[in-house]
Amino acid sequence: MIEPWRLGKLRRKWVRRVGKRLLRSLNGFFGRQSLVGDPAIFESGRFPFTLELERNWQAIRDECAGLLAQHQDLPHLGAISRESRRISRGSDWKVFLFHGFGHRSERNCARCPKTAALVDAIPEVTNAWFSILPPRATVPTHSGISRGLLRCHLGLMIPSQRERCYMDIGGERIVWEEGRSVVFDDMNEHSVTNDTNEFRAILLVDFHRPLSRRAALLSRALLAVMRRTAYVRDGYRREMTWEEEFYAST
Repeated sequence: MIEPWRLGKLRRKWVRRVGKRLLRSLNGFFGRQSLVGDPAIFESGRFPFTLELERNWQAIRDECAGLLAQHQDLPHLGAISRESRRISRGSDWKVFLFHGFGHRSERNCARCPKTAALVDAIPEVTNAWFSILPPRATVPTHSGISRGLLRCHLGLMIPSQRERCYMDIGGERIVWEEGRSVVFDDMNEHSVTNDTNEFRAILLVDFHRPLSRRAALLSRALLAVMRRTAYVRDGYRREMTWEEEFYAST
């Protein structure tokens, strides 16, 4: 008889294998059904919410800066998302979550109310968090999970040697600017380098890509299924455990 823990591990492995095959087959369809084209990097002004983020970037930055004093207490990305351990291993890459696949962190939103209000106003936001990358850190090449989503980065705290802190994606290079947003399709392989002695902090937001009606329905159904998988549920439980400990000590 297979032990329960081993059975669970086998089930997750099977779900991951089948899920990746399904996503690969659907991502081409989502790209073809995109109402905003299918480049690696988009004109951020095509998405009105980015203009609102840029208008309020200093208020967002101030709330993010207030967390840096407790940088060591913030969770590693890999501690919340096991699927991200490969790309976050050894980098001390920290996150502060507002939304994660439909789950809203009430305590984190209360800690940063101005940022939370701006994020909540974004149409069909799925994920949102502060992403804090320490000096001399790199994130190896990786890609996202669904072409049904697009990702926005809002620059908050960018090293003074900007050209040495960048993301390579789709044969292009993104160099962040404070107060400026960039929108891209993270299904394209990308990597990140912070070759400076300063922290890099951004607000990261995932949102639904504008799609044809049938593609949009399929994309939303797919994400609803993903939200119920053990990967998302386990990540949410780990986030809640961290929050219990963090707010009990502050």
